[in-house]
Amino acid sequence: MTCDVAVVVVAYNSADVVGDLLDSLPAALGDLTADVVVVDNGSVDDTVAVLQTRGDCRIVESTNTGYAGGINRGLRAASAAPAYLVLNPDVRLDPGAVRPLLTALDRPGVGIAAPRVRTDAGDLHHSLRREPTVLRALGLSRVGVPALSEYVQEAGAYERPGPVDWALGAVLAVSAACAGAVGDWDESYFLYSEETDFCLRARDAGWATWFAPGSTAVHVGGASGRNDLTHTAQILNRVRLFRRRSGPAAGAAYFGLTVLSELTWVARGHHQSRASVRALLRPSTRPAVLGCGTRLVPL
Repeated sequence: MTCDVAVVVVAYNSADVVGDLLDSLPAALGDLTADVVVVDNGSVDDTVAVLQTRGDCRIVESTNTGYAGGINRGLRAASAAPAYLVLNPDVRLDPGAVRPLLTALDRPGVGIAAPRVRTDAGDLHHSLRREPTVLRALGLSRVGVPALSEYVQEAGAYERPGPVDWALGAVLAVSAACAGAVGDWDESYFLYSEETDFCLRARDAGWATWFAPGSTAVHVGGASGRNDLTHTAQILNRVRLFRRRSGPAAGAAYFGLTVLSELTWVARGHHQSRASVRALLRPSTRPAVLGCGTRLVPL
């Protein structure tokens, strides 16, 4: 069986949100054919029970192998297609959202396409990102200087299509040709930085990530919760990714500036940054799911 697009949703404790995503898919797809696969990463709520009441998706039950692990399992289960669409369960696609993403993938050299994303309050979500650098490890996004900010915050950048370094993985379309060149999503990250890694590896292989503002979606965000573990994983994985791509000297500088940035958040009362600083400086406290043991590098 083949279809126009294989849709892979990775769910974890998503009973309250995944139904709304699936409800949004028919209008988002329009006349496109799709094979919809939902990978449940070991939910302990009613996610599987909710999915079993529906006839518009196939369910793959898995242990919690992380977001990249869920994507890889979903792709192995999905029907052959010229492109696949990765979705968070707390996304709502707008009508007609999928076609512009697939059209973007038809552009020469484009392997990944990302939509324009809004928050559930209707505000623009700064979902586009720049490549990590040592200076951007300072976490000075609020100053609005591109050399210091990984976040693309300029309003005009979200009005016109074009290439970007990477985009958040809540909604990403990937061509089959790009997927074949890049390979599996890296499961060692477990959560966070997997989309950064995939987009940058795609670029290394000659495939650009393209922003397609004609496609739009809402990302409710935070459906699985935000806590010390998720924040620590986000910070550690940024360091791990940069070190993997940049070598020991630049990696050491990035590590030091990340610690400094997190300490400034601790001083402002951000308790989750206490956990991340502890994990950065005390290897034995790092989350076991990241698999980095007592050494952050070599990786």
